[in-house]
Amino acid sequence: MTLFQVLLLFISGFLSGVVNAIAGGGTFLTFGAMTLGGLPPIVANATSSIIQLPGYITSALAYSKEIRADRGNAIVLGAISAIGGLAGALLLLSLSNPSFRAMVPWLLIAATAIFAAGPLLKPKARSDEHRIGPLGVASQMVTSVYGGFFGAGMGIMMLAVLGLATGGSYHRLNALKNFISIVIALIAILVFAAGGVVSWLHAAIMVPGAALGGYSGVWAARRVPQAVIRSIVVAVGLLLAAYYFFTG
Repeated sequence: MTLFQVLLLFISGFLSGVVNAIAGGGTFLTFGAMTLGGLPPIVANATSSIIQLPGYITSALAYSKEIRADRGNAIVLGAISAIGGLAGALLLLSLSNPSFRAMVPWLLIAATAIFAAGPLLKPKARSDEHRIGPLGVASQMVTSVYGGFFGAGMGIMMLAVLGLATGGSYHRLNALKNFISIVIALIAILVFAAGGVVSWLHAAIMVPGAALGGYSGVWAARRVPQAVIRSIVVAVGLLLAAYYFFTG
């Protein structure tokens, strides 16, 4: 690996952290940088799970009070998400790189559409809080399978699902989302590591960048309009999808 490639990966990790702190969507950058650099798509997807994990953990810690107050739903949703995340990760490992490569542009378009629709899917703040019902269980199972398989856009999907299924304030839903994201990511990482599809070298380069980007992103979030960042992420997603369509 050349010095230029190392710098490119570090910068991609950094920008991923910044984007996640402002509007979400950092997976587009990490996955794109690694695949464009020649890493097989399954390995790039698996390694992206590791790169995003520190951000999930710090966000959940910031919401620790809300998570403790809603631990009943957190436990139920965590168990559901562990099963779904495991199924999604195992499904990914069952595919060959060419098979997954053929799916990537469609997955990117779907994830980009979900991300672009984020403001419309964002749940309205409500004071009522409910226990999750059968609809919530089924919806979260589907979302967690997707998250274990291909995580881009997972957070927006979960906020929408949790808002429809359980209600409650935005911060309550966001707290649950961050906790569940940790569960899905950890399960997926264990599966991917056992399957030997993680590039630890790429992760070691990009995780510090993502951590620094997440810290810097808080500063940027106060100054850069989210609409601007969201437009950039959508453009990256569409460009990547076009690249995989025309080079497949």
